[in-house]
Amino acid sequence: MPFVDEVTVKLKAGTGGDGCLSFRREKFIPKGGPDGGDGGRGADVVLLCDENSSDLSKYEYEPEHKAPNGQNGMGAQCAGKDARDLLLKVPEGTAVYDTLSGKLVAELLTHGQEVRLLKGGRGGLGNIHFKSSVNRAPRQTTKGKPGQEGEFRLELKSIADVGLVGFPNAGKSSLINCLTNAQSKVAAYPFTTLNPHLGRVRQSGRKIVIADIPGLVEGASENRGLGLQFLRHIERCKLLLFVIDAAGSEGRKPADDLKALLQELENYNPAMLKKPRIVVANKIDLLAKKLPATFAKGEDVIPLSCVTGVGIDKLKKWLEKL
Repeated sequence: MPFVDEVTVKLKAGTGGDGCLSFRREKFIPKGGPDGGDGGRGADVVLLCDENSSDLSKYEYEPEHKAPNGQNGMGAQCAGKDARDLLLKVPEGTAVYDTLSGKLVAELLTHGQEVRLLKGGRGGLGNIHFKSSVNRAPRQTTKGKPGQEGEFRLELKSIADVGLVGFPNAGKSSLINCLTNAQSKVAAYPFTTLNPHLGRVRQSGRKIVIADIPGLVEGASENRGLGLQFLRHIERCKLLLFVIDAAGSEGRKPADDLKALLQELENYNPAMLKKPRIVVANKIDLLAKKLPATFAKGEDVIPLSCVTGVGIDKLKKWLEKL
């Protein structure tokens, strides 16, 4: 099933139950007064943030959801039952936008967080409410109110402490597999990773979440390659880890790669360059000579090899520190 990180859904809260038209009829009481109960409340639409949900593919194939209606009122002054809320699970990092106004309605960031997106309609009144001294047998009731409805765009932005940024085939998947228990696919061709992968590393008792983001290309901020679809997954990362092919095995110069990546992030959102960052010079096992000190001037650089394991422990300590 393809990874889905943006969908449009139509949602409707439940309609309230109708009020009941009823009169008391018992033995020896042939003409009792009105006793129609009220209708129950329609169900709300509630979004639940769930750490076990990985993407929004569920809503790609089921874009319309309607909450149940409230139960109608009954005789003997029995009110109808309120409908149970419709609970829709979404992954951590889901932003909800109203499609008409384009405004951000809610963000669900932590497991268990709930957002009551649409309210169900109130139940109608039974005829017992319309009894008076001049109207002892009222036949008036009211209908249940309709629930709120709307169309929303759900957009998933991965939440991680660390985001891996780099060109295709720079070794990001190999690195996250070395650092964490993730099982990102590794192969000797570009765009092996097509979906964000999250891995977790424990360092001194603390859990650090790392996101393996699909490789960027020059022009990603203009939506080339996988472009904007995955640039947004880097936005919420607290720290950026630039993975550079130090050996230039793809025919590119390491310094040019770093410069181009920084430029793409600045074009997309200049605030992203204010985040703390580390430059990982990967594939040093393929280098014929020592990595030039000027390749990333002014940056914190860690020479590393996922094949030999050189630099992995040092990187883990840096991640914990930052």
